[in-house]
Amino acid sequence: MNFDFLIQGGIIINGAGADSEPIHADIAIEGDRIRAIGDLSGISAKKVVNVKGFYICPGFIDAHSHSEFTVLADGRAEGKICQGVTTEINGNCGLSAAPLYGLAFEQRQKDLEEFGIKERWNSFHEYFAILNKKGITTNFITLAGHGNLRASQVGYSDKKPSREDISKMRELLRDAISAGAKGLSTGLIYPPGIYADTDELIELAKETALHRGIYTSHMRSEGDRLLEAIDEVLKIGFEANISVHISHLKTSGRKNWGKINDAFRKIEDASLKGLNVSCDRYPYTAGGTDLDAILPSWAYEGGHKEELKKLKSSRVQERIKEEILREHPEKDYWDNITISAVNLNRNKWMEGRKLSDISGSMGKGPLEFIFDFLIEEDLRVGAIFFSMNEDNLKLILKQPYTMIGSDSSARSFDGITARGKPHPRGFGSFPRILSKYVKEQGIMTIEDAVYKMSGLPARTFGIRNRGVIAEGFFADITIFDPDRIEDKADFDHPFKRPDGIYYVFVNGVPALWEGRLTGKLSGRIL
Repeated sequence: MNFDFLIQGGIIINGAGADSEPIHADIAIEGDRIRAIGDLSGISAKKVVNVKGFYICPGFIDAHSHSEFTVLADGRAEGKICQGVTTEINGNCGLSAAPLYGLAFEQRQKDLEEFGIKERWNSFHEYFAILNKKGITTNFITLAGHGNLRASQVGYSDKKPSREDISKMRELLRDAISAGAKGLSTGLIYPPGIYADTDELIELAKETALHRGIYTSHMRSEGDRLLEAIDEVLKIGFEANISVHISHLKTSGRKNWGKINDAFRKIEDASLKGLNVSCDRYPYTAGGTDLDAILPSWAYEGGHKEELKKLKSSRVQERIKEEILREHPEKDYWDNITISAVNLNRNKWMEGRKLSDISGSMGKGPLEFIFDFLIEEDLRVGAIFFSMNEDNLKLILKQPYTMIGSDSSARSFDGITARGKPHPRGFGSFPRILSKYVKEQGIMTIEDAVYKMSGLPARTFGIRNRGVIAEGFFADITIFDPDRIEDKADFDHPFKRPDGIYYVFVNGVPALWEGRLTGKLSGRIL
């Protein structure tokens, strides 16, 4: 048989976990599948590549992505492909591409305009049709965002949904799952998810469970009320009889670093009682989100326009200031926030600079500056928060239920998505695991690391025939030099390619060949 590709001389790390030993073997690809593994000397192929000394792995699965809009704007997803990522799980933290009705639709318009997206849609069926037409390089998986469901039906008000509202939200959720969504995600620090009570989430999780989906959560707290937030996730899992997944597990804020072992105990106790619990994490001690996430929950009520209206009131500003300073009395708090993205060209100089430095240079206190800045930028400000602990990060990464998620959108090195100074996790998470935490520090084996980036997320999210190097599986493959693998992106220069990754196949098509991006759009909606 004349295969399309023959990969010779490499060492296969098959993604099945620590019990699977690396093997020296060749791989033959025909169409979109792996057709043969073993000693394939004498086999012919249209293209033969020798990767002696390199590791051959399943294409990495980013367990926590936010690419629903960036891949519509630019399907090349170069920052992810260069890391070896072939599949992204999107729709996290309560925000997905659909459903978009009513106020949910209105709230997303500026996001779409920012990325030059002219198409509009309401349902996942419509969104997927648009995405298929445009083409993508990586495989696309999504969850249905609870924020979308609630905003489409209830809006951004702090009120308890009626039974009719819940029924309609369940209907929207069923439609999302019928289109292909893998489960339900929540973002319980963001509006409107922040206004949902546990009973509402249980109701929607029960609907998800009927369709064998998963419940994932950006919890209500990752700091002061971390343990209580974990309790809520576990309660939802038990009462809805559904697998649960904690998004980017962390202990945020120095005073909360000591809670890590209690967090592990809660997860392990629930597992012993029969609940499937997993989590993801990016390999950095800084997180990134919108700057207005520092505001108290009541400030978001009513949506974008109402939030701005509150910020323009001196009386409301005083109330917000009092609450934030009570929550964050630390003197260095403002030194640990960096501006990552702004909307207005005149403020681009602020990107990559500490909030305290910017406010000081303008002769303003940090909060006075934030109020004026958010108003001027129409709330469209991204920020990076340095609040975590490296020792805790290592402990989290080592847990058997932890997989790797970048918590970032797919961007490219030029074009409309190459803006600002985003978190380097969008360009370095996966090689950073292999370089820093496997090669340099040895906190996990290469087999464990690859499993956390392939086989484990495939199993957790029900991704069939991917995540493992096996005959008959789809040919999503990443090949790298273990001696040269290294992440290069940092907070000052995030748009940097990693070293050491030379070949990436997506559905049997090279997206990266001899270290060069091919531009092939062979990704699929899964």
